[in-house]
Amino acid sequence: MIRTRGLAFAWPRTAPLRFADVDVPPGGMLIVRSPSGAGKSTWLSILAGLLSGAQGEVVVAHQAVHALSIGQRDAWRARTVGLLPQRLWLSPAFDVAGNLALAAFAAGQVAGAQRVDQLLQQLDLGAVAHHRPQQLSGGQMLRAALARALVLRPQVLLADEPTASLDDDNAQRALQALAQASALHGSTLVVATHDARVQAAWPQVPVVHLVGNAVAPPGAQAA
Repeated sequence: MIRTRGLAFAWPRTAPLRFADVDVPPGGMLIVRSPSGAGKSTWLSILAGLLSGAQGEVVVAHQAVHALSIGQRDAWRARTVGLLPQRLWLSPAFDVAGNLALAAFAAGQVAGAQRVDQLLQQLDLGAVAHHRPQQLSGGQMLRAALARALVLRPQVLLADEPTASLDDDNAQRALQALAQASALHGSTLVVATHDARVQAAWPQVPVVHLVGNAVAPPGAQAA
């Protein structure tokens, strides 16, 4: 479902980030670990087609992302990738249900009330469906953002530091929600994190470590 070969990216006036080759099977899970600032978010953004100018081959859901134009990437991402960014960016102008509908509208699609309600019930958000984001706890906020990412049934779910701002109890609930949601919807799940609690919660999930300026393949020792 995710395949990279010879992947590299350079910000202006910086040395290029070079990533080792990675493969994630359909419906699989992967943890990408490293300290903050080591390139995890950049790597996820390349996979999601948010960054242009990357070198190498990136294939996600049978699509060569690097071969798409910027406009094509937007349309492809809307129907293929669910993104859970570090900054969750729920609109304060809408309630939780409205944020899900807004995400679908922004992608040129419609999320019916039944689909929205189904997701909110699955993620234990039914009681706060009509609450604004500023009324939610940190754990509820993350689950609402997860529901938004899943509303269009993506084949791939990319989560960037999903537990970074959560206490232990809410971190465990968030990870449980991620795993259950990806399994229920058949989405391939990649979680980028510097949080050791993620690997502890999912000891069976393959891990890659950012070592220096590259992603080490699964099974490599962390630097």
